[in-house]
Amino acid sequence: MTAPLRREAIIAQASALPHRIAIVTDAWTPQVNGVVRTLTTTANELRARGHEVLVVAPDRFRSLPCPTYPEIRLALASRSRVAGLLAAFAPEAIHIATEGPLGLVARSLCMARGVPFTTAYHTQFPAYVARRTGLPERLLWRYIRWFHLPAARIMVATPSIEGELAARGLVKAHRWSRGVDLAQFTPRAAPPPEFARLERPIQLYVGRVAVEKNIEAFLNARRPGSKVVVGDGPALAALKARFPGTLFLGRREGSALAGCYAGADVFVFPSRTDTFGLVIVEALACGTPVAAFPVAGPADIVTEKSGALSEDLDRAIDAALFCEPADCAARGAEFGWAGATDQFLAGLVDLPFETTGLRGLP
Repeated sequence: MTAPLRREAIIAQASALPHRIAIVTDAWTPQVNGVVRTLTTTANELRARGHEVLVVAPDRFRSLPCPTYPEIRLALASRSRVAGLLAAFAPEAIHIATEGPLGLVARSLCMARGVPFTTAYHTQFPAYVARRTGLPERLLWRYIRWFHLPAARIMVATPSIEGELAARGLVKAHRWSRGVDLAQFTPRAAPPPEFARLERPIQLYVGRVAVEKNIEAFLNARRPGSKVVVGDGPALAALKARFPGTLFLGRREGSALAGCYAGADVFVFPSRTDTFGLVIVEALACGTPVAAFPVAGPADIVTEKSGALSEDLDRAIDAALFCEPADCAARGAEFGWAGATDQFLAGLVDLPFETTGLRGLP
């Protein structure tokens, strides 16, 4: 396993880092999720530092809606088209962010010419797909292991995920944490006017409204008070019909989203399939404690002073309400995009290759 790098050591390596970076991803705008936010923010951070970044994403190709999840587009990308984009850019490093069609094409191209590449394990893919399709997780783990095994490094957000992959034979992990915009997500953010009429405590969920997020566990919790859901997704209409007492605010962004966090008494994160949970650190940065299951992601972020974890979500909510907002905000402030981008760049170190290896790819 890769030990966490000191920030000083990361900065000292900066002169040796690649400056032409290709990121291949099946998750990109207009999708709204943690993976997209991580990749778009990282690309922006890299460009602000003077790096050249090529993003090979579905918006460059014709695409089809993903079965059971039409908001996700599956790129119809030919091998020659992806090869042409990479060859023209002549990257000094290639990062394959997802295990979908574009990721498969890029992986195949790199392996055909012996070009090293990194990957990332952003989502508990086997559990996620099994929940949507009914396929057994063991078969999906076989695919994950096959996909990531040739990577020079596999970027993971937390120690829990690093350990889980190592137990499955994927040992070339490199820590790549996540961040939060601390100028925007702050306890001083103004709550939405809808909160003024709600009974306390206000219990909040933010994120995709989809089956794999396990939102029903939150909405079925028995803790008195008010429940609020912020977000959009394929399960929204069904949940609105089943839980008429819940306030569904739809999608919120920027300061409006920060106000939802800051105005809530507790943020509830019921997902069991995330590898990190950007919304967790956003809530903490706004001074709001977190209640969650003791699974990868929350278990790596939430401390005794910033929230509570339990298999009984009601108990976690009750305990989290005793946390001090200042302690929560202090924990959230530990996660910044600058440091996360340092880690990403450090993960690309030791991946030099001759760009001529990309020329003439079929």
